[in-house]
Amino acid sequence: MIQPATMQFLQALKKNNNKAWFEKNRPKYENAKQDYLQFVSAVLDGMKLKDKTLVNLEPKQCVFRINRDVRFSKNKDPYKTNFGASFSKGGKKIDCAGYYFHLEPGACFIGGGFWMPMAPELKKLRQEIDYCFDEFKGIVHEKKFKTHYGGLTETEKLVRPPKGYELDNPAIEFLKLKNFVATMEITNEEAINKNLVKKVVTCFDALSPLIHFVNKAIEV
Repeated sequence: MIQPATMQFLQALKKNNNKAWFEKNRPKYENAKQDYLQFVSAVLDGMKLKDKTLVNLEPKQCVFRINRDVRFSKNKDPYKTNFGASFSKGGKKIDCAGYYFHLEPGACFIGGGFWMPMAPELKKLRQEIDYCFDEFKGIVHEKKFKTHYGGLTETEKLVRPPKGYELDNPAIEFLKLKNFVATMEITNEEAINKNLVKKVVTCFDALSPLIHFVNKAIEV
């Protein structure tokens, strides 16, 4: 579980996103960071029993830095107001499908997939969906997947069919997607519940067929 003090730190950071406050409260940050790392480690231990592609992954390879890259952003706040962790076979620096947990007061969620693949990977993935649509459709319509996520999160989608595909293609609505992710929101109360690790592992497990389908496609 996540300790309430970790959520409280993130809430306070959102109201005081500046270096002076952060340095004054660095001990609280270090405690929150360690708490989140322990949670990530417990989730990873559970997932290694279910997804063998994660067996060589270490917790520190999963957790994102709290410092924001403000070089090209209008928002100059120096810190993120969340803790995020990506569980994929190559760690957070490898561009492939994986699982993700987001801890942010009022905006926590469990999910994963492949966010904004580059053109070559997107082309391969669309081709795989076209060629193996029955398999893909079975994955996104599978009962466990639908129960936890409802379906894919359609945040970015083409208006017209992508080049090389016709409008009457049975898979056309999936082929229009630019992202292949699924998410489910959880409450602050669920985030600090003692059963959080079990819940996250169960939800990640329901997502694993999609993760493996995507990674198989882009590695061809």
